[in-house]
This record gives sequence, structure tokens and C-alpha cells, in this order.
Amino acid sequence: GWITLRLQLFVDDIQTDLLIDATSVAPIAEAVLELEGARADELSVQFADPATCSKIHDLYFDDPSITDCMSFPLDGEDVEYRVLGDVVVCPKVAIEYCQAHGGDPHEEATLYLVHGILHLLGYNDIEEADQTAMRKAEERQMDHLRTHSLLLS
Repeated sequence: GWITLRLQLFVDDIQTDLLIDATSVAPIAEAVLELEGARADELSVQFADPATCSKIHDLYFDDPSITDCMSFPLDGEDVEYRVLGDVVVCPKVAIEYCQAHGGDPHEEATLYLVHGILHLLGYNDIEEADQTAMRKAEERQMDHLRTHSLLLS
């Protein structure tokens, strides 16, 4: 019979701007995948400081500006063991956003994580129609996560 493996999640928190409980990441990732009807066996998430985010952004996107979230997809759906890829989140951006606009930095950082995972699942935000689909997916996901009290903590 089929054996269902739990998501292998690798969390690396190399920043000190926002205290994040690494154990709060897995339930979020699993909920996002479940709501999208997507399957993945492995996912890496890194919470990085602005300097590291800037370096990574420059290295892979030729843009040294600090960004909220970056995604590095690996496997598509057509593999037996799916390594979804890597998401890099910069919590400092969430803190600064919330200082300017209000809100909770943990919830904002959760949105960045969701955004990154959605990118790994094939959503993109280049064309306007795709941006609309991404926003709708983010709203659906964040409503679901709030309802189930699944936010970064």
C-alpha cells in the first residue's frame, strides 16, 4: 500500500530581528500544501538577516536590494520524491512594513512564507492575471491559517 511521509522540513533561522519558533513553520507549510492540493516531500526555509538577503538577491537575481521573500523551485509534480525547493524570508522587512503600515510582524512574515511556497508550487506574479491569482491564493491561505491559529510565532 501507499506510505504517506510527513513533509521533511529544513528550517534555518540565521537572523535576530524577529524571534521565530522554528516548530511553527511545519504546520504552516503542511496547511498551505494541503489547501493547494499539492504534494511535496521536502522543503527548506531560511529566515535571514537583511545583509544575507541582499547577498542572495544580488547573486541570483542581479539585484542587491533587500527583498521580503525569495523562492528557488526544484522539482515539479512529475517526480516520485518531490523536493519543492527553498524559500528565503527576511523578517526585518516584515518588521519595517508593520512599523510603517501597522499589523503584526509574525503575521506579515507568515505571508512572505506563504508567498514563497506558492511560488514553489508554480504561482508567479509577473503578469497582471497571474498577480491576481497569487493575491487570491495568498488571501485564501492566510484566512485558512488565521482560522486555525497557524501563524509564525
